[in-house]
Amino acid sequence: MRLMGFTGKIILMKKLLIVLLITAFLFSCKNKDIPDVSNIKVDLKVQRFEKDFFAIDTNNILNELQRLRIKYPSFLNDFTNQILGFDNTTPPDSLTKYIHLFIRDYRFVKDSAEKLFADLDPQVKEIKKGLQFVKYYFPEYKAPHQVITFIGPFDGYSDVITSDAFAVGLQLHMGSNFSFYRSDISRDIFPEYISRKFTPEYIPINCIQNVIDDMYPDKSIGKALIEQMVEKGKRLYLLDKFLPYTPDYLKIGYTETQLKDSYTNEAVIWDFFLTNDLLNNTDQNIVKNYIGESPKTQELGEGSPGNIGAFSGWQIVKKYMDKNSKTSLQELMKTNAREIYSQSKYKPRN
Repeated sequence: MRLMGFTGKIILMKKLLIVLLITAFLFSCKNKDIPDVSNIKVDLKVQRFEKDFFAIDTNNILNELQRLRIKYPSFLNDFTNQILGFDNTTPPDSLTKYIHLFIRDYRFVKDSAEKLFADLDPQVKEIKKGLQFVKYYFPEYKAPHQVITFIGPFDGYSDVITSDAFAVGLQLHMGSNFSFYRSDISRDIFPEYISRKFTPEYIPINCIQNVIDDMYPDKSIGKALIEQMVEKGKRLYLLDKFLPYTPDYLKIGYTETQLKDSYTNEAVIWDFFLTNDLLNNTDQNIVKNYIGESPKTQELGEGSPGNIGAFSGWQIVKKYMDKNSKTSLQELMKTNAREIYSQSKYKPRN
């Protein structure tokens, strides 16, 4: 079974006009399902930690860190302990030596980020919009009230939620053509199917995904494939609701072509799971082939994306919610994955 590419055809202007009119109508109908959140207030302070950190006097690092602690009382510990990997037992000499070398070696990243992210307004605007939808659907959730950008090790953390902030690691958002990502060293850490997502447009997506994981930690790991598929589908469905104007292919981490081909071959994909009796498989060495990051789904051909189980789980959840339109998002997240699958009656046809 192979996911086929899409070949475009020349369309007469009259037909094109009809298609555009239909598309506009469908889009306007879809927009009726998107609530108006413009009056929901979201305060989001932005702090550029990387600018302050790389400006410290490397001849007086310990005193400079104490000065930074005043401005970043919580995040400095998160940065040194979690991101750089040190703790309170680390000898001061070891810490200062590492920070001195880190600032020297990562200066080129900071300089590049200064140009690329001279203005963070587009990303912050998207995060705020996402938080407005979060507050609309989950008014009790206490979201972080600030965005703190940093530059950390390439093989460390990128975007995380701290006790009071979205921490955004710019070192993994420099654009898919950033020189380091193309180096042999980087490719050993991040294959191209991962590094192509190291772009600014994934900052809001990752931040809102972290909100979802904060509200509903995924407890399906180790369970049967169908349960993990549906749980991944639940999270993608929430992402739909929180980022309704974000393209779907970005939400799932596919290319635009990969998502289009997945819908074209939706029945083929589902038939593959059924024919090979995979849904109730609990062997995690097998399950991981269909859930999570991978360059492709081997059995479906070169053009297929990885994480194909999440795609099918997403469609199952959408089918379930179509049949249960009065179900709240809170109720959806509490509903058993197998119950969702059973009630969805998911049987795609191409």
